[in-house]
Amino acid sequence: MARLQDKVVLLTGGSGGIGLAVAKHFLEEGAKVFLVDINEDNLKRDVASLNSDDVGYAVADVSDPDDTAKYVNAAVEKFGGIDVYIANAGIEGSVKPLTEYPLDMFDKVLAVNVRGVLLGLQYTMPKIAERGGGSIIITSSVAGKVGSPGMAAYVTSKHAIIGLMRTAALEGAQMGIRVNTVNPAPVETRMMRSLEEGMAPGGAEQAKEQITQSIPLGRYGEPAEVAQLMLFLASDESKYITGSTYMIDGGATAN
Repeated sequence: MARLQDKVVLLTGGSGGIGLAVAKHFLEEGAKVFLVDINEDNLKRDVASLNSDDVGYAVADVSDPDDTAKYVNAAVEKFGGIDVYIANAGIEGSVKPLTEYPLDMFDKVLAVNVRGVLLGLQYTMPKIAERGGGSIIITSSVAGKVGSPGMAAYVTSKHAIIGLMRTAALEGAQMGIRVNTVNPAPVETRMMRSLEEGMAPGGAEQAKEQITQSIPLGRYGEPAEVAQLMLFLASDESKYITGSTYMIDGGATAN
């Protein structure tokens, strides 16, 4: 039996990078996957690449309550319910000193990365409870555990959702819902290309080399490696695990 046979997985930030890797791995394990992203062109491209009848999708802004209600209801209508919710949507914001950080960008990052998770929890937890319980996985970051110069909004948001996860884990336990975060170090995705350029305009390769030197295993992570950890947390193999943060960082936070 596949590890997620006939489970319905709702995944925000479903296009590209980690999201697409999760969709591929979960489909291979028997899941039905409903993808949500704000970028319609990329989302349609990735859904087409998956080439599966067990995939649905919706274009949505996760920070908007109406959009959230619509994508959750669309997933239920498409597949009959929700067993697993993966709150993976997130943006990196600007790379600026704290004293110069643009307030509009700070608000935008928190709206997507924190408010978006809160809304997702509010709308999905009752649906998961109707199925007798399930698993919720929130994508945080090593930036949810440590600081990083120039990234005030991102670091704040990734710390905040760990607190939100812990509250959700306590409230969800009585509904049979487990809630955990996955905290990657840099992963080979578009977001890291953006951050590297922001850290060293015109010198992104040098920025990547410097970051890599701070990781004991000496490399960035791969989206598939994050997907494999999420697969464990989504499956019954982790049925006694809730309220935890799972570092997948090549040893970056070991010091």
